[in-house]
Amino acid sequence: MSLTTTRTRPDWPCQVKAPGTYDWERSAAKWLRELVPARYAGYPALIRHPVLLARHAQIQVQHEIRVARTALQTARADLPRLGLPESVIEHTIKLYAAEVMQLQHIARSVRSVTQALVEHSAGR
Repeated sequence: MSLTTTRTRPDWPCQVKAPGTYDWERSAAKWLRELVPARYAGYPALIRHPVLLARHAQIQVQHEIRVARTALQTARADLPRLGLPESVIEHTIKLYAAEVMQLQHIARSVRSVTQALVEHSAGR
């Protein structure tokens, strides 16, 4: 896949400039830093190597998906024990389901950005 076609994919994040355009790697790194805990964003290796940052962002998002899925799967059993009304439980279940979907979209976006970064670094 060429770098220019990566941008047209629906899962390419709007915060990241098109691959191959001026400063696109910087916009990718900035977006990726927002996906990892703040303490990781300051590590020199992650700052110097956007592909490494992208790898860590992939791991981070996958972990968040697992957490949201666990929260969704256990909500119906656990939340009533906390004394929450049924309406709050139903709302919370919908919230968790939406979060899983959003995180899955982010994971696809991270994969697209990672692929473009790898292609770009291989072309150097």
